Amino acid sequence: MKKRSLSGIKPTGTIHLGNYFGAIKQFVDLQDEYESFVFIADFHAITTVQNKEELSKNTLNITMDYLACGLDPKKVCLFKQSDLPEVTELTWYFNCLTTVPYLERATAYKDAKAKSKEASVGLFDYPILMAADILIQDADIVPVGADQKQHVEYARDTAIKFNNAFGETFKLPEPRILKEVATVPGIDGKKMSKSYSNIIPLFGTDEQIRKAVMSIITDSKAPADPKNPDECNIFAIHKLFLKGEELESLRKRYEEGGLGYKEAKDMLYEKLIAFITPMREKREYYENNIEEVKKILKEGAIKAKENIKAKMELIRNNVGVNIN
Repeated sequence: MKKRSLSGIKPTGTIHLGNYFGAIKQFVDLQDEYESFVFIADFHAITTVQNKEELSKNTLNITMDYLACGLDPKKVCLFKQSDLPEVTELTWYFNCLTTVPYLERATAYKDAKAKSKEASVGLFDYPILMAADILIQDADIVPVGADQKQHVEYARDTAIKFNNAFGETFKLPEPRILKEVATVPGIDGKKMSKSYSNIIPLFGTDEQIRKAVMSIITDSKAPADPKNPDECNIFAIHKLFLKGEELESLRKRYEEGGLGYKEAKDMLYEKLIAFITPMREKREYYENNIEEVKKILKEGAIKAKENIKAKMELIRNNVGVNIN
């Protein structure tokens, strides 16, 4: 039998190159090798999106994005997190084993605290809901970006706590991180993230993509000056698309001088448009066939729910809520 892969993404707005190379590309690459489950994390999104029209719209949009990027619903179980209420039931069982100091170590909570923000209970408990997402499906691997590794560690710790308290129930999942694209740089050189406003939108218009590319921060060296490509934000993004001789040729132009940043940005823009166009066309198909998108989610929910049926009975029996 194939090993099982599981991951998801929050429907909180426009997806970008960082989402694609840090996560979605892995889902697409893994769909032949693994039994793949990918969920739209709408429960998680409610920590920040608290408008029903926005959440519904974002959920459909992110589903179309996944499909346009190459996820095949015949190979991947694509579903909404909220279609599995058992996940929140499992979260409660985990909450009863989890201490407050342990959750205070979570990155998202520490970030909120550092910014003097009052964290909601949902944000505070986010890692345990994520652990439930992962463990309920018996995932062997969880494809994540480097910054998401902690979520898998929390899932493993939680599985161990549960197994020790109630008997052997959960396997321990492993994170799967592609090192060369673990963190995709944004236009300012920091990790590409909507929260930093430094993204290149994957399905933006030509003008939006051009504006983002032309906004990439560089130093003040003249075109004739030799440059260190490994210190250039443009080159860092170029490396996502170029391999072998093509990449080495560009590196050489940087080092020898004669390549201006404007030319480098124009080259990157052309690469981006060529890369995005086929996916953009596929997405337009789904935009014109929205009922097909909804059907894919419904069928995915049925499969995901069937997959966890025996697991939930085992969990309830082990906890003792089932009276035999």
